Amino acid sequence: MIHSLFLLNPAGDVFLEKHWQSPVSRSVCDYWLEAKERAAGRASAHSAGGSAGGGGGGSASSSSCLAEAVAPVLATPHHYVLSALRGKVSLLAVTRSEAPPLFIIEFLHRVADTLQDYFGECTEAAIRENCVVVYELLEEMLDNGFPLATEANILKELIKPPTILRSVVNSITGSTNVGDTLPSGQLSNVPWRRTGVRYTNNEAYFDVIEEVDAIIDRSGSTVTAEIQGVIDACVKLTGMPDLTLSFMNPRLLDDVSFHPCVRFKRWESERVLSFIPPDGNFRLISYHVSSQSLASVPVCVRHSVSFREGGGGCGRLELTLGPRHSGGKTLEAVVVTATLPPPVLAVALTATQGAHAFDPVSKVLTWDIGKINPQKLPTIKGSLTLQSGAPKPEENPVINVHFKIQQFAISGLKVNRLDLYGEKYKPFKGVKYLTKAGRFQVRT
Repeated sequence: MIHSLFLLNPAGDVFLEKHWQSPVSRSVCDYWLEAKERAAGRASAHSAGGSAGGGGGGSASSSSCLAEAVAPVLATPHHYVLSALRGKVSLLAVTRSEAPPLFIIEFLHRVADTLQDYFGECTEAAIRENCVVVYELLEEMLDNGFPLATEANILKELIKPPTILRSVVNSITGSTNVGDTLPSGQLSNVPWRRTGVRYTNNEAYFDVIEEVDAIIDRSGSTVTAEIQGVIDACVKLTGMPDLTLSFMNPRLLDDVSFHPCVRFKRWESERVLSFIPPDGNFRLISYHVSSQSLASVPVCVRHSVSFREGGGGCGRLELTLGPRHSGGKTLEAVVVTATLPPPVLAVALTATQGAHAFDPVSKVLTWDIGKINPQKLPTIKGSLTLQSGAPKPEENPVINVHFKIQQFAISGLKVNRLDLYGEKYKPFKGVKYLTKAGRFQVRT
């Protein structure tokens, strides 16, 4: 299915490649790089046409956003190139024949997840430093081009995670990180969990994390709003536990994707998650909540942006942020960014809270607020200096807001209870909720 895998940095250089079956020339990556250049050309033309005042103008010129703009599947004369982006690393899979594209793209993300799990980050530096372990992992994850072992528990028994002590021992003895025996779970009907697991403290924790993607118009009305959510689990339980996780309002969840451990028929009939969990950290489900189920957005932005023509053109900007329908929880890690129009040369702003900065090259204004006190809403206001003789900007900037709300699920999803079967002990259980901004834009 997959003939070759290439890892590229933002500059377009291939810093790692792996081939299954017959090698494919790295020149096939040129098709992807050309598509990336065309995306850059479209972004430049869009900016030159007066649309640079939009919030995505500055970020669209960055390599990461351009990589996102490239179609995930490219057809070349002799191959198909499928791509995925993780941080600043682009993963390209090459196949000679048609294959399920979502299957391959999901595998690319699984590779990135595995590298992040092993090395703490999926970056060029980390991959180069551990290139031997990376090749060993890829050899186990794909068998002749077909996915074989992608579960972290199985891989960690096959390939030991790198440590300083293990690296020293390997360099002295000439041994490798490859395990001596096959994982015990491979021979059972529960391949994602190894046998003989023992813990002194039995714990099961779940994190409900939701991202809000929204567009707010000038009047403050919601144009579109969607929620992408995941439930990440950290389960450290002895033996072979059978868990049942139930929700107070499971009908909210739509387009749900499950870990292979979840019994799908039980979910279909009862809306209950029944599963034998992997050992350690894993993603239990990911889900989507449509705008019809979203009552409101948790942030209110009051704004005023105006420009004046003339020889010494200038403008005024004023922004005020506050919580709205956030369940009484505090907004944290609040950061506001806006790409101002090209004629803006400098800003003279005063903020009642936090720190702000303006980059005169990219025209990006950044306001780092931190926590918001509902009793004293943060405000930033002041003047904008425009280029002499430049026409009045036709469009106002789009404001991008980033925030986090601890112990709050904006969809209203609530975990009801967690039951354990098959074992006699009582585990420590806990659930955390987190709401954060995805692509949250406010049009001024």
